Amino acid sequence: MKQIANTLAAVAVVAGLSGCSVLNDWVYRIDIPQGNYLEQRDVDKLRVDMTQEQVAFVLGRPVAENSFDSDRWVYVYDMNPNEGEPFRKELVLDFNDEKLASLSGDFDKPENFDTPLEP
Repeated sequence: MKQIANTLAAVAVVAGLSGCSVLNDWVYRIDIPQGNYLEQRDVDKLRVDMTQEQVAFVLGRPVAENSFDSDRWVYVYDMNPNEGEPFRKELVLDFNDEKLASLSGDFDKPENFDTPLEP
């Protein structure tokens, strides 16, 4: 009788643990966005020689500012969705004398980027 009780207990534990993976698919998890969400249309407004204030007006300031290099702004956006694969987008802006000099990252370079704004 004791052996049957032990066997039933072991079966119950195994069934309970295997049930966790099944329940895992039924549990709703919220999307977890982190960082600066940017769209290409916002990046398209950037022009060479824009001041840091002008860039901040267009894109906002990066969530995490680099305290060691104020001439490089890095905008990072991470999304860990409930369904689907996590993804990350990044935009790196380099300034020279507080004026926008270059951009790189996961966004296309704007067509008119090399044309400065009219003074």
